[in-house]
Amino acid sequence: MAKKTAKRPSAKKPTAPNGRAKHFFTSESVTKGHPDKVADQISDAILDSLIRADANARVACETLVTTGLVVLAGEVTVHNEKAEIALLNAEQTVRDTIHGIGYDDPTIGFDYQSCAVVTSIHKQSPDISQGVTVGKGEDRHQGAGDQGLMFGFACDETSQLMPLPIFLAHRLTEKLSEVRETGKVKWIRPDGKSQVTIQYANNQPQRLDIVVLSTQHTEAIISPRTGNMMPKAREELIRKVIKPVVMAECPKLWNNRIKFHINPTGRFIIGGPAGDTGLTGRKIIVDTYGGRGAHGGGAFSGKDPSKVDRSASYMARYIAKNIVAAKIAKVCEVQLSYAIGVPRPTSILIDLQGTGIVPENKLEKVVIDLFPLAPREIIRYLKLLRPIYLETAHDGHFGRRGRGFTWEKTDMVKPLRKALKL
Repeated sequence: MAKKTAKRPSAKKPTAPNGRAKHFFTSESVTKGHPDKVADQISDAILDSLIRADANARVACETLVTTGLVVLAGEVTVHNEKAEIALLNAEQTVRDTIHGIGYDDPTIGFDYQSCAVVTSIHKQSPDISQGVTVGKGEDRHQGAGDQGLMFGFACDETSQLMPLPIFLAHRLTEKLSEVRETGKVKWIRPDGKSQVTIQYANNQPQRLDIVVLSTQHTEAIISPRTGNMMPKAREELIRKVIKPVVMAECPKLWNNRIKFHINPTGRFIIGGPAGDTGLTGRKIIVDTYGGRGAHGGGAFSGKDPSKVDRSASYMARYIAKNIVAAKIAKVCEVQLSYAIGVPRPTSILIDLQGTGIVPENKLEKVVIDLFPLAPREIIRYLKLLRPIYLETAHDGHFGRRGRGFTWEKTDMVKPLRKALKL
């Protein structure tokens, strides 16, 4: 008698990344006046001022801000007198940037006129320079400005092909800045944060669950009885900031079950660099995809595009966005890696997370053929030698509209589909 072989139970395909039909995902953003973003904007304003004078400037500018003090440090190499003058004018660039953010009142502990500015900047190391200068690196091409790994991500949850939680969080911080700058809400000060929690079902956004909104404010909205923010101010933020953003971007998610946490500590008067020290590059998850997908660890602000931390991350987003826009996948994550001084990427990986209509290894070969991946090619293709970087230093580097955000274009949809014979 033949021996019966036990049949192995078939594994069930998970319906969500964590194997559950329902899950929650949260992302945060911060306003222009958050201390870390103040530092990012100063670093990128310095970068813009130098690139405007010398497109081939090598810049790695770090900023620290705290009560009454800005410290600039880093490595800068420029090649003409105009750029030398821009570097000498760094202090004025710092003050103009702080003024533009909205810190113009000395009574709140940090303002553009009274803060001290300390500068410690020197030239880029010649050992690095010889590997990243055209004609001196491998194959006489511009090599990568550092080693590292970079990620790009896109998904079909929003019109800008961004994850919904970070997209909404950014729009909320944008709106906070807008109502402050236009005077629609007169008691708001520059520092602030947002946080959005979305409930997913089968990987699709189903419900806006929680919105956290914290904003620095004047004494005008403090209740004399409780010492905390008055309820009418809370309602004003829901009415003038939160609801308009949600109704503009995803009206179907507005519901009466949303939980709001508005200035949950009760008051937020001391803020900005007077309340917390800020550093360049400390908001890398806010700058990218809000924790969705992977991150290589490199920050963006203050770095010229020879640094692949920045330029290759922009290219990885461009590739991922075009793949999703071409309906090759619902979700796409692209990893690129580089070695310092070497012009070609050391690896490329595309992960469609089970949503693709073509094999990933086939797609990788097509991407290598269609997209420029050497640093010099990326810089030329995305037009990165322009003073476009201050705008990127607040409200996210991705999912943005505007002439400077060339990596957000979806002009490779037809070439991708043609190459894949779709």
